[in-house]
Amino acid sequence: MIRKLAGSVRQYKKDTLLAPAFVTMEAVMEVVIPLLMAVLIDQGIEAGDMRTILKVGAALAAATLISLAFGFLAGRSAAKASAGFAANLRQDMFHKVQGYSFGNIDKFSSASIVTRLTTDVTNLQNAFQMMTRSVRAPAMLVFSLIMSFYLNPGLSLVFLVAIPVLGAGLLFIASKAHPVFERMFKRYDRLNVVVQENLRGIRAVKAFVREEHETEKFTAASEDIRHDSALAEKILAFNAPLMQFCMYACILLISWFGAKLIFKGSMTTGQLMSLLSYASQILMSLMMLSMFFVMITMSRASIERITELLEEENEISDGEKGLAAVADGSVRFENVEFRYQKEGRVCLSEINLEIASGQTVGILGGTGAGKSSLVQLIPRLYDCTGGRVLVGGADVRDYTLRALREEVAMVLQKNELFSGTIKENLRWGNENATDEELAHVCELAQADGFIRQFPEGYDTYIEQGGSNVSGGQKQRLCIARALLKKPKILILDDSTSAVDTRTDALIRQAFREEIPGTTKIIIAQRVASVQDADQIIVLDGGKIADAGTHEELMEKSAIYREVYESQQKGEDDHGAA
Repeated sequence: MIRKLAGSVRQYKKDTLLAPAFVTMEAVMEVVIPLLMAVLIDQGIEAGDMRTILKVGAALAAATLISLAFGFLAGRSAAKASAGFAANLRQDMFHKVQGYSFGNIDKFSSASIVTRLTTDVTNLQNAFQMMTRSVRAPAMLVFSLIMSFYLNPGLSLVFLVAIPVLGAGLLFIASKAHPVFERMFKRYDRLNVVVQENLRGIRAVKAFVREEHETEKFTAASEDIRHDSALAEKILAFNAPLMQFCMYACILLISWFGAKLIFKGSMTTGQLMSLLSYASQILMSLMMLSMFFVMITMSRASIERITELLEEENEISDGEKGLAAVADGSVRFENVEFRYQKEGRVCLSEINLEIASGQTVGILGGTGAGKSSLVQLIPRLYDCTGGRVLVGGADVRDYTLRALREEVAMVLQKNELFSGTIKENLRWGNENATDEELAHVCELAQADGFIRQFPEGYDTYIEQGGSNVSGGQKQRLCIARALLKKPKILILDDSTSAVDTRTDALIRQAFREEIPGTTKIIIAQRVASVQDADQIIVLDGGKIADAGTHEELMEKSAIYREVYESQQKGEDDHGAA
């Protein structure tokens, strides 16, 4: 786990190593200061030797300045290393997520991934910065113990009693706090889900006057976090009194026994002062270690969550054969079965279907029939769990993902536009496309007309998620973007549901006339959208119920005929009204 995270240090290795080196030198200087103070008291002040006072005083000032310099350099190196480590870690995590299949993303959820990229990385950054400087505590502890035993071995045994007591207490506190922090970060995931759902569906929230309900959901999620955070802090609060108990007990014992030794003449006042200074340094070192311990306890859950994301094996990768070219747009399903990992139930079964290159195929079926799941197997957004899918005569698992997906353009059921101009969004399909090519595909998708009505035309800025365009406009822009790829296979997953029937017909006419060689697979709810397809597939319960042309299905398919007649009746009633 640590080795996995250490790979994100990269170009900041130098600063990561320099920080503890500077801290160690700072600790050495701070350990020298009490020893110089003992000399100053015993040989300077008590002896009344001004020369010694000036000489040792200058040495004390020099040691203090050198310690400050090393402290400054250590802080700068630690800050640079931790910030760089966090930036690299976020980049590694984001790069890993970009390679995830839909199945991997289903496993984590988008809200959980966002929390890991933000809150968890920040926690780890703080722990990393403290870790690069935490060498100060053990270094100070070791050096101070050495000097304490050098001054008075018997009196220094007090520390050997206090350290195990403090260590046992810290381990107990950490064992109780870690599960609470682990649960708290999961609650952050839940809070993110509530916020994302609310912001995405804010129009529905307003329309149904559900603001109060959404506020209650948010308050409940926030209260869960507050409760766990307070509980964890209550447990960690025992750290300070435990620390202070050990510190003051040590100082009291050293003062008591040290005073007796001074009266006996076996110890000087300067040595007692130095020993008390070392006691303070030792116990401050233990306090720093306890703070580091607290930070690690808080960060442990974050470390585990980040490592889980980085170590997640991608379910879909380039095929072993590494085919880099798709011969044509033919598609064949051979006894295909598919199930989602989370649900476990069979979504598709016994799918046998052949689509010739250049054909137009319509897919109809009720909600949950498996229409979207079927077409998502073609570009390997998911892999089938049984049978095989062939594109261009080869198993899709034999292609490189880039080669396959470059030839399969898919307009998903949920249309996504990104913040940027219309041109920038369209060029997702082809970043080198000319303005003329953009206009041409928009004409095919019936989008050119409304784009030119905007004051800035193709330079019109699209807000995040396409919130400043209508549903139908968004669909047409997504279709145009897909056409710009000039794919061998074009898949429209219910992608004209928000456009009127006339525009839908014009889009289909443009497809027939302009891209006859492209295989077109159209999922639709309206029979009119697929009525003129070369073949129509009727899905029911994850299986192919019937297949054929419109005329053939009207004769043999009760499901198709029922859907067609109900839609025709609806149109007649609407016309009569």
